[in-house]
Amino acid sequence: MKQVLEETITVNRPIEDCYRYLEDFSTIEQWDPGVHRSQKVTPGPVRDGTEYQVDIRAAGRILPMAYRQLSATPNQKIQLQGEGRGFSALDTLTFTAVSDSTTEILYRAELHLDWLPSEASLLARPFLNRLGKKAISGLRRALEPKPARQRPHWRDRLADQLILPALPDFGARGYRKLSNKALSHRMDGRKVLLTGPTSGLGLAASKELARLGADLILMGRDQDRLDQCRQDIADFAGINPAGIDVIHSDLSSLADTAAAADHIIEHYPRIDVLINNAGALFDRREETSEGHERALAVNLLTPVLLCTKLEPLLHRHSRVINVVSGGLYLQGIDVDDMEFQRGHYNGSRAYARAKRALLVASRQLAAGSDASYFCMHPGWADTPGVSRSLPIFAKLMRPFLRDSRMGADTAVWLASTPNLHYPPGDYLWFDRRPHPHTVIPATAVSKHDAAVLQRWLDSTLRPHLHSGLHAVGSQAKVA
Repeated sequence: MKQVLEETITVNRPIEDCYRYLEDFSTIEQWDPGVHRSQKVTPGPVRDGTEYQVDIRAAGRILPMAYRQLSATPNQKIQLQGEGRGFSALDTLTFTAVSDSTTEILYRAELHLDWLPSEASLLARPFLNRLGKKAISGLRRALEPKPARQRPHWRDRLADQLILPALPDFGARGYRKLSNKALSHRMDGRKVLLTGPTSGLGLAASKELARLGADLILMGRDQDRLDQCRQDIADFAGINPAGIDVIHSDLSSLADTAAAADHIIEHYPRIDVLINNAGALFDRREETSEGHERALAVNLLTPVLLCTKLEPLLHRHSRVINVVSGGLYLQGIDVDDMEFQRGHYNGSRAYARAKRALLVASRQLAAGSDASYFCMHPGWADTPGVSRSLPIFAKLMRPFLRDSRMGADTAVWLASTPNLHYPPGDYLWFDRRPHPHTVIPATAVSKHDAAVLQRWLDSTLRPHLHSGLHAVGSQAKVA
């Protein structure tokens, strides 16, 4: 049976934006609710012959399809052929500029369902038409996303306060419930510095940011893995790996981090987005060569040091995104034992404490900066770090966990979405929405403890700074 679906939309986006978003057909996962998963399997730039793996949802089943680009004319037309078991599709996207800022998109899908007898075509047509309308509606939402919420929704606030109702959404289910998963705002020419890029959330975020056109500066401790991730990102985004800068630095060392920051200040005029993604959880207490508990050094001291040292490169349009953890909902901070020297060491608690302290420090840093600060957590993601640090949790929960791409989504969305202006530190971002950062009163950080934390950070980091935390607002700015 042959069935032709045609839908047309007009969106308030320039034709170049529309074409570049749809040029990589794997973005269909972001806007077509009938697609479970999609990925570009041909490395490098998109061109005729580029192949994609697209998994379709149908009647409770996942049906794999192999797509191949047949032809493309920039800003005019893209045509692809898809083949599945017993069915095929010829998809055509046609672009017409209505004005400089408005584009008409015609989506045409020619379906061949070999297994469906022609007598049943009349029964199938309404169902297939609904699928086409849902797809084109999703594309409209992707290209014309609604503004972000200004404050937590009452349902989110209630679920967060009750804790248990919110937990299932920490897994993949929460991401799949998002009404709009699109990342369609271009970042061409924007300098993005990201720590911990070689695997997990950092690698997934770097790939998406590169696909959006960002100029990446990647900071990590293993040179071989940095080189490999640079090639992986280039293959995914279709860019030249030479255009991705990498900086080798041991992020558990404050001296190494300070030296890397000095290098960045010397070689880059500005930073548009800083993503402090690097993090680590350890099952036993260890100290760095500088005498700091390792989890504290990686998860708190290094991000705060980077933010402070790089303040001269930040400007009023810059964003700082600190990746924390949902585990902080269960932990406060102990300003009398920041280095976790007392009692039995618990790696998960030490990690969550450091992330809670980073959330508090983010508000303090934002007070002296023109940049916008955001804290987000990824939910429960199946990353190499989780498998290594929490093997039992990872094994038991793997069917429910997010993949790295889902976990990194909010960080990329915060980095790329225009016109996000929120009071610093007021919210913890998750699944593109603001949430309360404290739901258990005992984990709240008092003004007194916040002030003690700030003085402790100032004293601890001062040897690596030209000025203390209290003076960051007076440093030179980049226009």
